[in-house]
Amino acid sequence: MDGEYQEVYIRNSRGVQLFTCRWLPFSSPKALVFLCHGYGMECSGFMRECGVRLANAGYAVFGIDYEGHGRSRGARCYIKKFENIVNDCNEFFKSICAEEEYRDKCRFLYGESMGGAVALLLHKKEPTFWNGAVLVAPMCKISEKVKPHPLVINVLTRVEEIIPKWKIVPTKDVIDSAFKDPVKREEIRSNKLIYQDKPRLKTALEMLRTSMSLEHTLHEQVRLPFFVLHGEADTVTDPEVSRALYEKASSADKTIKLYPGMWHGLTSGEPDGNVEIVFADIITWLEKHTSDDNSVVVQPIHTYRNAILKMNTTASPPQTINKQHQQQQSPQPVRTQSHRRYFCGLKGRRLQHHSAM
Repeated sequence: MDGEYQEVYIRNSRGVQLFTCRWLPFSSPKALVFLCHGYGMECSGFMRECGVRLANAGYAVFGIDYEGHGRSRGARCYIKKFENIVNDCNEFFKSICAEEEYRDKCRFLYGESMGGAVALLLHKKEPTFWNGAVLVAPMCKISEKVKPHPLVINVLTRVEEIIPKWKIVPTKDVIDSAFKDPVKREEIRSNKLIYQDKPRLKTALEMLRTSMSLEHTLHEQVRLPFFVLHGEADTVTDPEVSRALYEKASSADKTIKLYPGMWHGLTSGEPDGNVEIVFADIITWLEKHTSDDNSVVVQPIHTYRNAILKMNTTASPPQTINKQHQQQQSPQPVRTQSHRRYFCGLKGRRLQHHSAM
């Protein structure tokens, strides 16, 4: 493959160790793409195909596991404040954009499901910073079909500070509902880095509040170029919500595509032929928006000081694509940066951990 894969551990402003990864083409990238994964998901395994495909198309792709997700530390899938996720992504993504080799590159957000909400909130935080966003089945408004009754929300809100981490929110098996291809569905289910337990109380309320807040600001605050994609048979996030985003957003440059018969996992759970169609559409949109005639002038960046502490990882030799992930000890924080490098798309060694519950 025409590129390489790297892993870097960082510490955020709250002192929590976070996992980050990147897929890089060997040549100078056409643009930068920043991944925002969905609820309970992670980047190095679940979003690997996305990183590989975009890197092979000439883009530098960067991902981060949110606190409590994937290979990052923290109580598993516990979102104390949704704002923390947004701030961590903002600090990490902007630190990449400040690197000398990337300062003059177009920069795009890529959000899947809950990651779509993260991407839109990053745009809201820095309205002129991003050249555009790709939003795959985004969680940007609560469907009327599943919106809880105000009395239910009121009751849960009264106890959220008493039992914030309790896994008491009933939910159906999202994996069965999201990923159509049975083989891919079982591969996803076997990924131990993906959270598959019931949502925690405060996590569910934070996601609800975030969606409701976005719902009321779509018209005023979404102005960047975007491409929203959604499967018409999606039962996890409502395709009508994406249609509402498209219709209400103030963006002058906006595109929507609804895929008949496709489910929620457009890039990871559909049969191979459907996945090819989706990624071809994504890359075509990115190509159009990275050309000189179509690129948007955004806020320049020269230097960036943030609270991120980069951590050392021990370099490992490149591995073949069929090698299994292996365990290693948690790296110790240092003041200098060292990347772990692999050929693009190859799996590196996993850091397995048991987070605080």
